[in-house]
Order: sequence, then C-alpha cells, then structure tokens
Amino acid sequence: MDSRCFITEFCSNPIFPPPVPKTLNKPFLALPCRWSDRAHRCLSFEGTRFSASPETAKNRRFPKLECVNTRASQEIIKDAGDEKMKKKPGVAKKKLAVFVSGGGSNFKSIHEACHEGSVHGDVIALVTNKTDCGGAEYARNKGIPVLQFPKTKDGADGLSPTDLVAALRNSEVEFVLLAGFLKLIPAELIRAYPRAMLNIHPSLLPAFGGKGYYGMKVHKAVISSGARYSGPTIHFVDEHYDTGRILAQRVVPVLSTDSPEDLAARVLKEEHKLYKEVIAALCEERIAWREDGVPLIQSRQDPNLFC
Repeated sequence: MDSRCFITEFCSNPIFPPPVPKTLNKPFLALPCRWSDRAHRCLSFEGTRFSASPETAKNRRFPKLECVNTRASQEIIKDAGDEKMKKKPGVAKKKLAVFVSGGGSNFKSIHEACHEGSVHGDVIALVTNKTDCGGAEYARNKGIPVLQFPKTKDGADGLSPTDLVAALRNSEVEFVLLAGFLKLIPAELIRAYPRAMLNIHPSLLPAFGGKGYYGMKVHKAVISSGARYSGPTIHFVDEHYDTGRILAQRVVPVLSTDSPEDLAARVLKEEHKLYKEVIAALCEERIAWREDGVPLIQSRQDPNLFC
C-alpha cells in the first residue's frame, strides 16, 4: 500500500491536530485509531517495504510512517525510557511484581531497565504458575523471590488468591505487571490493585484478544485474517481476558511473506521497547485518567501534554 494513501486513511487529519476534547482542562494530543473507537492511542509505524519479489520483501527497510500527531505522541512515551531525562522530583522507587508463565523475555527486559535506571522501580517478586519456566530460573539467578500461583491440582504447592494478595501486600508491592502470564487473574487481586495492574498482549486489541488468544496462536490468527498491521497493546487489567482500558499500542506491518514466527519476532521487539517506556511513566506517576475513564500518559518534558 502506498504510504501516503495509508496515512490519509489511518489519520483522519494528517496535517492539522484535532481539537482539544472538552473533558480535559489541559491540552490533549488525540490520535484517531481506526481499529478501536474506545480511546485515542499512541502509535508508531515501522517495517519493511512491500516488494514485488517475495525473496527481497523481508530485507528492504523504509523510514517510519508517521502522521503529524503520531510523531509527537510517540515522543511522549519514548521520553519515559530516556534515563538522561530528569525523573519526577520527590517520587520514590516503586516496588514491582511481575507475573510470567514462560521464558520471560519481557520480564528480563523490565528487570534490566530497573537495574540500569531507565525505569524508576525495583522488581521484588516474580509470580508464576510454572516454577521451572525460564522466567522463574532467571529470577532465582538474580535473587528475586519466586511465588507459585495458583495452587497445583493436588493443593500441595502454590498460593491461594487470598494468600497471594497477602504476600504481595507484605512485600509492599505497588504495581503488578503481567508479562506472558496465562492464567486468569483472580478478582481478589484485581480489587487489591485497582488501576495498578498492567498486561501486555501481542496484538492490537480489541482484535485478536480474549480467552485462547496467546503466544503463537495470536500471530497465526492475525496472518490468517489477512490483517495488514499488528503490534503490542498495553492495557490495565480487569476481571476478563484482554478487555481492560488500553494505555498504549505500537504498530508493525504484517508482510505477505510472514510466517507466524516472523511476525512474532517483529512484535516482540516492539513489546520490549513499549513496556519499558510505559512502566517508566507508571513509576514516575505520569499516568492520568480522563473523565470518561481512559488512561493517558503525561509527557515528562511538558506536563501539559498527554497522549
């Protein structure tokens, strides 16, 4: 698809920014998202130029496709991960718990960002339903306590929902981050951490989300549908699979030659970047809530700018 046609179709006003919603007293940078009318999203575009030759389609790079609104919106999120920027004064480091079920690549990325200082927080607990998974092994090697949840079928190991909440509270965990955790979060935990629990999903929600959509199944479904774009979504967690309020998204192309593994690798690269950037904003207390319940990210550079 020609990039100009795509930008015109995606961004309803590619030259002039949209009007400021009346529900905000502060300026709000709106970016219409054609996939969901629930909220305005921060999106970026990058990928590979389509080619008449399938053999070369995967290897030709082109600059990011951005409308005027997108460029500014992306900078709001990206400055969250710049450790050279000043942190919000008077904000203490936040204590984080990460939930995983597999290799934990996002967990490792978050932990490294905390260690390097680009995220103003500390991972103090890992929760998993598989104590032999790669994420749990990494946590043990780094001296991070590993909690098993839920209980095993025989009840011999693992924590109950009540015990899990108690353990996290006793450790003074402030935010819960789901990073490939495949179990439904219990209502007790959601009530204990309102607006303090995030999940990352490897598609542009609300498409390709819900029960049964996880891992490679998501990417197979995206390719089978004929969708031209995909990417990660970060959202707050509610009592259902992938239905919480969306906080941020990032877009990548789906190429005509893609296998599910190709698409998964492209999306995962953006997952690592986006999750760190959003968690940085979370730890610096730069998440605001619009009157209609939509979460926004406040710019570190300009406190009057949101996306």
